[in-house]
Amino acid sequence: MSTLPRTIRNIWRSGIKDTIWQLATIGDTKAGTLVGIDKYGNKYFQNDQEELPLRTRWVKYKNFYGDAAEIEPGWHAWISYATDNLPTDPVYHNAGYEKWGQNLGYNPTQTRGAYKPYSTVKPKIVPWAPKVAVREG
Repeated sequence: MSTLPRTIRNIWRSGIKDTIWQLATIGDTKAGTLVGIDKYGNKYFQNDQEELPLRTRWVKYKNFYGDAAEIEPGWHAWISYATDNLPTDPVYHNAGYEKWGQNLGYNPTQTRGAYKPYSTVKPKIVPWAPKVAVREG
């Protein structure tokens, strides 16, 4: 959490509505410049002057329950400090980041579309299958 003067300054800069949104989603108040918007509608911000190192970049997800799987690969490289080039820069397109994850869509974990691996190895333990004999009475 930030200090009280910094929190008041961020409330003044970003407004009450955005401050409530930030406290509910990321748990801190932040104010910075809008760097870009991806195709999903997520907004990316940066503030190098007042934030702590490695906390200068953040994302405001389009929906309230944002998922990190909804970040495009180029923006993920930028937000995780793997590169300083924005996906909107011409340098980005020469780096090859746009080849990663062409059809991102949604995260299918815990759904029918989730990846389920299967084994091609013969099992070491064979389950017992009892043989039922007919009783003579």
